[in-house]
Amino acid sequence: MSGELIRRQFRQTSYQFPMAPDLTQSEVRTIDLFREASPSVVHIRTSEIAFELGRFSLNQQKTPQGSGSGFIWDRGGHIVTNFHVIQNADEMTVTLADNSTWTAYRVRVAPSKDLAVLKIDAPVELLKPIEIGASSNLQVGQTVLAIGNPFGLDQTLTTGIISGLGREIISVTGRSIRNVIQTDAAINPGNSGGPLLDSSGRLIGMNTAIYSSSHVYAGIGYAVPVDLISRFVPQLIEYGKIQSPSLNFTGVDDFVTGKLKKNGVLPPSIQGVMVQDMLKGGAADQAGLLEIRRDKSGNIVLGDLILQMDETPIVGSNSLLDALEAHKVGDTVTLTIFRNNQKLKLKAELQDWKNEQ
Repeated sequence: MSGELIRRQFRQTSYQFPMAPDLTQSEVRTIDLFREASPSVVHIRTSEIAFELGRFSLNQQKTPQGSGSGFIWDRGGHIVTNFHVIQNADEMTVTLADNSTWTAYRVRVAPSKDLAVLKIDAPVELLKPIEIGASSNLQVGQTVLAIGNPFGLDQTLTTGIISGLGREIISVTGRSIRNVIQTDAAINPGNSGGPLLDSSGRLIGMNTAIYSSSHVYAGIGYAVPVDLISRFVPQLIEYGKIQSPSLNFTGVDDFVTGKLKKNGVLPPSIQGVMVQDMLKGGAADQAGLLEIRRDKSGNIVLGDLILQMDETPIVGSNSLLDALEAHKVGDTVTLTIFRNNQKLKLKAELQDWKNEQ
């Protein structure tokens, strides 16, 4: 209890001290950025409900599970955080900058993007949405600020630089999250789900991982880029799921395609993704792609090999996913394929991936 009171008092008084007259211009700027952005950052606590069989009844027990950070997305009470922060939670509470605590409801999640959107029924005057920036024009070396709640300490600021771009991390579903931001700003347990800001105080990413097997700060942190967040959070709010552009077919494993080249079944210099089977009525099917099949004599006939999407070469399954994620559902793309030792071009209208949820 006393520790909680200390944290609350710290939070309530941390903004009220007057600035020292000898602060540098850079320090004043950082302090102003923190004061401006911190009301948009929230503390998320989760708990699990377990049932214990007593002598005469089934007792319900609530056990704390963990804590993390998040940020206010809009004045409708939507809170954005990492999926792994609330993954196994039965109950969630969100504490705002004024120290008020609200029950949170899970709106929707996208585990493959490590994204979750929660909802709280707080008054509009308590909700300050975070200012949204962009991640497409970031540069290695630029200053960044991370705000979160590490180790249960409310409203903590760390600073650093962008130390790498275009990184890749693996989500809880095993799918890759690409174009991740790498930073040396300290990102400790509890920072997950909190915002990574640029030097103007705009959101450029969401802190999401620590590069350490022991789960302590190791000098390398990652953040999901804001362009991905801005693309998928509105979809989660409106549709309850993310729309992932897809051709809706299953491709042959890259290793198998490599063996086919090695054995002379395919030209050794060719690269692409082969169609193994298709969803009936799916984008690949409607475009006229052919899957692996048997001819009248029972011999196996190879499926089409997708070599290129528009101007993007397809060298394997990962590059196909990258090419698809550059589009949206409903876009029409031109596919260059290899069929019967010939290159052909087909048009395909991308559909929502049927297996995302």
